[in-house]
Amino acid sequence: MTVWDDVKGTAWPRADSPDGRLPPLLLALTLVTGLVDAVSYLKLGHVFVANMTGNVVFLGFGIAGAAGISIWASLTALGSFLTGSSTGGRLGRRLGPNRGRMLRGALLVQLAAVAVAVVVAAVSSDPSRGGSRYALIVFLAFSMGIQNAIARRLAVPELTTTVLTMTLTGIAADSTFGTGSGSKIGRRALAVGAMLLGALAGALLALKVDTLAPLIAAAAILALVAITAQFQVAQETT
Repeated sequence: MTVWDDVKGTAWPRADSPDGRLPPLLLALTLVTGLVDAVSYLKLGHVFVANMTGNVVFLGFGIAGAAGISIWASLTALGSFLTGSSTGGRLGRRLGPNRGRMLRGALLVQLAAVAVAVVVAAVSSDPSRGGSRYALIVFLAFSMGIQNAIARRLAVPELTTTVLTMTLTGIAADSTFGTGSGSKIGRRALAVGAMLLGALAGALLALKVDTLAPLIAAAAILALVAITAQFQVAQETT
């Protein structure tokens, strides 16, 4: 399989492909990850709502007394993400085995959490401070925990939607320089590109517009993916 075939099969999969229409939907969710992590890091202090590896590192920095690092913000994000992951796990077991129905149902819960974050950002005079800041961390990290749990349960190769470390490792290790076959390089590159694009868009919106803008964009994408997941439900039902 050529790189182009891999890209095309991921972005525009055939109806009879093993994962159906899931790959482009998960790429869209990867875009959401970039959007919300841009908001959390740039506007809510040095904290991530999707990248929990970063929060564990920040927690260590905070305990060591590093300036500008909030131990409580990191702990809040970690706790909320784990709660969301637990919720996503329960939803996955309850809504399966139809993967389209599982994704759609989980996305509706995730969308509700992001919608609450949108409302908080809209009504707060300063979303980056005080109770509003922590409310945003809670609802966004909770939503990303759901997303991560469902992506894990769907188990579409190379599309975790929130973690790129192993994806980047695969790109290098399976390249000709790593004496590998280059398998899935197209799909992996799309995942990296989606995260980068989401982070870029989120940063531009957060810095040039306001905190609310990237959250609205994330909610809109989640709604679109939830609607599109209906096609996957129908495909797996027939």
